[in-house]
Amino acid sequence: MERVAQMNALPGRKGILLAGGSGTRLYPLTKASSKHLLPVYDKPLIYYSLTTLMLAGIRDILVITTPEDALQFRNLLGDGGQWGIRLCYAIQPRPEGLAQAFTIGRDFIADSAVTLALGDNIIFGSGLRERLDRAAARGDGATIFGYRVNDPGRYGVVTFDGNGRAVTVEEKPADPKSNFAVIGLYFFDNRVVDVAARVTPSGRGELEITDVIADYLGRGALHVEQFGRGFAWIDAGTHDDLIEGGAYVQALEKRQGLKIACPEEVAYTLGFIDAQQVLDLARPLRNSGYGAYLERLVQDG
Repeated sequence: MERVAQMNALPGRKGILLAGGSGTRLYPLTKASSKHLLPVYDKPLIYYSLTTLMLAGIRDILVITTPEDALQFRNLLGDGGQWGIRLCYAIQPRPEGLAQAFTIGRDFIADSAVTLALGDNIIFGSGLRERLDRAAARGDGATIFGYRVNDPGRYGVVTFDGNGRAVTVEEKPADPKSNFAVIGLYFFDNRVVDVAARVTPSGRGELEITDVIADYLGRGALHVEQFGRGFAWIDAGTHDDLIEGGAYVQALEKRQGLKIACPEEVAYTLGFIDAQQVLDLARPLRNSGYGAYLERLVQDG
């Protein structure tokens, strides 16, 4: 793949990386730091969702954080220029539901299609980029992803008919009708801005993303892709999830010698930055295995 040094024109689809919330399920770890900044093996948790957006070809991204954590995110991620992307920031004053991301980001989205990624999700598997490309290429409607879990009541749940078409979407149902959870990655056309503006708080007092999805479903404009065996999805919202996520990443990286969710590598592979830029990013990290990995990445071509 030809790699280019300069930053090309930003694509039409934009991304929102939602990293708000209070993280109370992870107390006391999150009393002084956002859960999205906690380590998952060798990288901050937020790197995993950020690189998922990058793999979808999205280079213009709004990071939504809490007022308390905003400075830490800016210190970690900067303006994104080091990775050939553009990052800007907005504040979520209070955690009032995932659909709130579209009202906060309305001016940022403007007339573009948009993809929302939750900052505490880890998604990995062979063929992921192809699935992301397919979802991003759809000009109309919405695309979500279903993943089979043992405890669907913790999540939004999607059900299917005999032909594999989505029938219902429910938020944390007491009696789930299927084992397919809706993972924290959502592709929408520009109509999502108006759809989200009409959503009213649920019984939990939140603006539910499932209400947005249900609107698309009701209009016959919802696509659902199922992640089967061979894909991993971890919603890192509990202590056990964090440990399992770190162990999963450690096992794969040690076995293969390849990193997961390395933004420098993703940017280099996609042509967002060139070899010299990778080496410049590696230089201050030479004392860690991370910096050495980036240098090998360039050496191996």
